[in-house]
Amino acid sequence: MIFSRNAFGGAEEIEKECVEYYEGEPLSYMTTTAVASLRTLAGRAPVIPTTTRTIEQFQRITLPGAPWRYAITSNGGNILVDGIPDPAWRLGIDDQVRASGATLAEVGAELRARIDDSWVTKYREADELFCYLVVRIDAVPTGFLAEWDTWCRAHGWSASQQGRKIYTMPDAVCKSLAVTEVRRRLVDAGELTEGAALFTAGDGALDAPMLEIADAAIRPRHGELEELDFTAPALTVTETAGILAGVEILDWFHTAAERAALPVADPA
Repeated sequence: MIFSRNAFGGAEEIEKECVEYYEGEPLSYMTTTAVASLRTLAGRAPVIPTTTRTIEQFQRITLPGAPWRYAITSNGGNILVDGIPDPAWRLGIDDQVRASGATLAEVGAELRARIDDSWVTKYREADELFCYLVVRIDAVPTGFLAEWDTWCRAHGWSASQQGRKIYTMPDAVCKSLAVTEVRRRLVDAGELTEGAALFTAGDGALDAPMLEIADAAIRPRHGELEELDFTAPALTVTETAGILAGVEILDWFHTAAERAALPVADPA
């Protein structure tokens, strides 16, 4: 939904609003059309912002439609309830990570032994859950990602690349699991009926499981999933790329909501 200047995709002249500042400088934008569309969508259906960003990174975005009853950060490692991390969910995630494979400390040590400054500009650990590299794309050694992913999968983790970032993620930290949990809570609270449809959108490999569990999903014609030519049942691919794809995705959500008639439970 948000795009840096480098990701506008040729739509520099479209009217936009800055929705994220970093260290006082504008960083991410939405078109004014997308801002209005997301705000309207949030008023008619439960919208769950879902991101690989850390809690801190998510909270610096002024996303239209807020405040959010639920939001998912850290690739599903944290569920925010009214802006506050749910400690029970996080405790369960930490238990699953410990039970299913290597620790973050072990993975981080192995990864740092395989990299050097000639192609890696940053190594970061996110919310004490996973780690990622910021790399010079053209300098990444041939075969590195495949070899690293093979090691990770033998230890309960996986690796994927999205632009300049190479993520190393434990199997237990997954957006689809967190989305499923939030949907269950909404049904249990009577805010959704059991049969309410789930619609999702995403552009990276870490989004793929979330797209696959949806009743219908959409991805933009850019990003990692486009490069992988990713497809799934009931998946739509936008006609546009860049910031205009964000508008197209929101239009798709509105149409999907109308067709599904949004079976929301009567709060009475």
